[in-house]
Amino acid sequence: MKTNRITECSNWVLARFPLSKLWNEHMAHYYAPKNFNFWYFFGSLALLVLVNQFVTGILLTMNYKPDAKLAFDSVEYIMRDVNWGWLVRYMHSTGASAFFIVVYLHMFRGLIYGSYKQPRELIWIFGMLLFLALMAEAFMGYLLPWGQMSYWGAQVIISLFSAIPFIGDDLSLWIRGDYVVSDATLNRFFAFHVIAVPLVLVMLVFLHIVALHEVGSNNPDGIEIKKTKDANGIPLDGIPFHPYYTVKDLVGVGVFLIFFATIIFYLPEVGGFFLESDNFIPADPLRTPEHIAPLWYFTPFYAILRAIPDKFAGVIAMFGSIAVLFILPWLDRSPIKSVRYRGGIFKKALFVLVVSFIALGYLGTQPVTPTGTIFSRIFTLGYFGFFLLMPIYSRWEKAKPLPTRLTEQPALEDHLPALKEVFDEMTVLKAVTNPDDMKSFYGSTMLRRRPNPKGILRVMGRVTKKIKASLD
Repeated sequence: MKTNRITECSNWVLARFPLSKLWNEHMAHYYAPKNFNFWYFFGSLALLVLVNQFVTGILLTMNYKPDAKLAFDSVEYIMRDVNWGWLVRYMHSTGASAFFIVVYLHMFRGLIYGSYKQPRELIWIFGMLLFLALMAEAFMGYLLPWGQMSYWGAQVIISLFSAIPFIGDDLSLWIRGDYVVSDATLNRFFAFHVIAVPLVLVMLVFLHIVALHEVGSNNPDGIEIKKTKDANGIPLDGIPFHPYYTVKDLVGVGVFLIFFATIIFYLPEVGGFFLESDNFIPADPLRTPEHIAPLWYFTPFYAILRAIPDKFAGVIAMFGSIAVLFILPWLDRSPIKSVRYRGGIFKKALFVLVVSFIALGYLGTQPVTPTGTIFSRIFTLGYFGFFLLMPIYSRWEKAKPLPTRLTEQPALEDHLPALKEVFDEMTVLKAVTNPDDMKSFYGSTMLRRRPNPKGILRVMGRVTKKIKASLD
């Protein structure tokens, strides 16, 4: 009788809300390419971190005071007196950095496999809008602890808008709500961080996923699986997203949570990259920190800003480094999507982009020096060169033959025997007797592996040759 009542209630809901239709269209009957690799974990991980930020953010607002006189003390109260408040705060602060790590890797996957190319241009645009909204959310949340670096970082970044001709001063004043960063700034940033921008993020995530499921997911081969279907209209190279990829994503979630928990419990500050030491000092408008720099996820763009001697030109370059991502689908003129079948020119250009972006990220954390400025300009040219020269070199390169069906790529377990052979080659087994060693058992003889220099050189030589061959 009870079962019948539950069935009746579920049928009543389904008759009025298309829950089963949504489940089938976006999960059970949504066919994804069968050759997804580990790069495709980061989309689901981004959704996981977003949920973490929402939940922990709501818990933090229960005890946070958006008041210039009380904000810093309320954060200390959360850390010291609220039950598990320290954990919630660290989950939120670590989650912010984890969000950008996952998003940057997700964007990199889109670059290497051509997920921005036709017919997925709109998916890429929604993704870039998400990236912009995420940067705004992180910047506004950065001010809320009201520490030294929060205060002065916001002061520096907001002042950049004053470089815009005609409207710059008025725009900076509107953003701050006052002539200096003050209580008015804190209140409006709190409102945007807690209400306005999260709503935009949720809307863009919805549009991003709907657009993705409309045209279908890309894959490491860059082949459209919808072109080869069986008599029932099911892609021959596709498998249902649920249960195959929902279960597979759980593996990625498990590995991610191991690293996430390790950082939270053992290294929440990560040497000042996730939480800066100056931010544990209350904001003091009369004392400027020795070196003001944004958190690590903004530093590549901050380094581009500092590389340009003129303030307005620097602001244009900084915003241009983000704007160029929006037009990427129309800069790439190659008919090939995946890096697996593209020519060596694209691979070399992609390598330059990655090195430039990482180097700019590091330089943005360092104080300004003449040598650092020179390197920042070099890497800024490398960053923009990848995008602005793409219409030229993407036409020159000679692509490899593209298969008509998805290829079978070796799984991780298929590589294990070869990895074991490489490990054996790079190490040497030696018998060691050491009574004082804590790991030995009452002075017994114990076998240990030690580095084998000749083996390491041989392996590095082979890896170098393979990398060179892949770039040719």
